[in-house]
Amino acid sequence: MRMTRDRITAILMILPTIVLVGIFVYGFIGQTAYTSMTDWGANPAQALALNPELDFIGLANYQRLFTSPIDTRFRQDLVNTFFFTLFFLAGCLGLGLGLAILLERNVRGEGIFRTIFLFPFALAFIVTGTIWRWMLQPQGGVNILPTYLGFDRLQFRWVTSRTQIWQFNWQNLPLFGGIIFAVVLAWLAWRAWKRKARARAYVTAALALGVALWTATAGRAVELLPFPESHGFNVAFVGITLAAVWQMSGYTMALYLASLRGIPDQLREAARVDGATEFQLYRHVILPLLGPVTLSAMIVLGHISLKIFDLIWAMAGIDNATTDVPALLMYLRSFRANQFAEGAAIAMVLLFMVAAVIVPYLWTQLRSEVRR
Repeated sequence: MRMTRDRITAILMILPTIVLVGIFVYGFIGQTAYTSMTDWGANPAQALALNPELDFIGLANYQRLFTSPIDTRFRQDLVNTFFFTLFFLAGCLGLGLGLAILLERNVRGEGIFRTIFLFPFALAFIVTGTIWRWMLQPQGGVNILPTYLGFDRLQFRWVTSRTQIWQFNWQNLPLFGGIIFAVVLAWLAWRAWKRKARARAYVTAALALGVALWTATAGRAVELLPFPESHGFNVAFVGITLAAVWQMSGYTMALYLASLRGIPDQLREAARVDGATEFQLYRHVILPLLGPVTLSAMIVLGHISLKIFDLIWAMAGIDNATTDVPALLMYLRSFRANQFAEGAAIAMVLLFMVAAVIVPYLWTQLRSEVRR
């Protein structure tokens, strides 16, 4: 009787939260998903009507985003997000780990340095963007620093450059995607084999082989567009990436520093007694122990980079197509062009991208908790 009463009390306590989350989170996600499969905004007369007449068109908006010749900006936005995420993660993890290793050696004034490195994390992205926009002005900021030493002013156009490097053809996306998917499956099969999960290893290896064969045959024949379309890394994102790394590297430093301080000294001493150098100590002992922290940091930083909006707005403006990302384009399509269905489709693509990062991590964490 006591257990039943406690269970009823617990359900009543969390019921308001469940209802509110169900309505204002998952309910709105469902509404956005439905809107993305309508033609809301196609007829300007109905776009801002009180009760617009909407027609269900299925996945046509998504097909247009990925394959329509007139939506090349969205596809470049995806490429921008990919490169920004890649360099943002590498910069934050690398710089944060380096700072943590230096501070972990008990340097004099550690508290002051720790506060200085962590302070940018306390700022909002809009503040960071404003500061770095002043610093990266093409006609001033860091570009004029060499003049104080008698050299010529730098000519680098930090957030206004239109130069693209590492270009590729969007038509080759199925080929690239198939190769990456096959490599990931092969890696999962190798991990399953090492853990002696033979059945899972065989199944995963078979899937990897199937994907590789499809990529080598049918994948080459898939054409997303009727003509080649080049996309690449916009050099203007160099300044934006520097600003983002400057703000978030202190966060990764704090995570790594706490983890380094939690490693027992006995492990370090045992490795040194066995003849390990400092490089070998970090490579074979310390860095593997930092794996869970690295994964957690990658998840947090990854979903931040996928949803980045305010930093780019403050640094480059919303109308600079070379530094555009899906979140900015979603705003433009929804609230400037009144293309609400297409804006909702972009929002759902962003949701799927974030879910692709978060869901596997949560699933892995839940499985590890169940095993315990």
